[in-house]
Amino acid sequence: MNILTFNSEDKLNEAGAGLLASIVQKKPDAVLGLATGGTPVGIYEQLVKKYNDGFVSFKGASSFNLDEYVGIAPTHEQSYRYYMQQHLFNHIDIKPERTHVPNGMAEDLQAECLRYDEAIAEAGQLDIQLLGIGHNGHIGFNEPAEELSSGTHIVELAEKTRQANARYFATEEEVPRQAITMGIGSIMKAKMLLLVVKGEDKAEIVQRALQGPITTDCPASLLQTHPNLVVLLDEAAGSKLQ
Repeated sequence: MNILTFNSEDKLNEAGAGLLASIVQKKPDAVLGLATGGTPVGIYEQLVKKYNDGFVSFKGASSFNLDEYVGIAPTHEQSYRYYMQQHLFNHIDIKPERTHVPNGMAEDLQAECLRYDEAIAEAGQLDIQLLGIGHNGHIGFNEPAEELSSGTHIVELAEKTRQANARYFATEEEVPRQAITMGIGSIMKAKMLLLVVKGEDKAEIVQRALQGPITTDCPASLLQTHPNLVVLLDEAAGSKLQ
């Protein structure tokens, strides 16, 4: 585990973008695991800048996103497909057919989960998986539970998760109650995991995830077992680490 702490958000974003860009530079057909939410926005902005400055091309790369809401169309402003288009895909040269986000509008959601796992397997091992962490320790939408699913699956979102995401919707009632998410097994198979966390409100869960016991009650704690985990924190998020 390699934990890096930064005294500015700009430096953290630059480090995250630099790591992702270096992987694509070394391996032009890299398979990238991507994430959404507020945390990666600055990293994606830096990646777009690197592309515009001619430092990296994504034309041979492919991507797989962690998750998507169930029942929201890809064109909906709060869908994760829309997020990725707005923050990254529309601004770089990655081929649209090589960008993958689960289809939350699929008629058969179980079949969609199987299809997504098959697509990941066909693409080969993820070279890097970008991750954030929820206040309850979830990664992707893998919520705390007695048992965790290995493959892509449908999940009932915890109320804390829905409340945390409500800021993106007009009302809390509009927040979807289900999502499709990559499973812990799919995430852990990536060659490298890049966990990025910002803010004092995440300090306690960061400490639990990185230095607490490994337990399904804190899914992110399983990251401790990965042989190539890189953690980027701002000083506030890392304030409770021993």
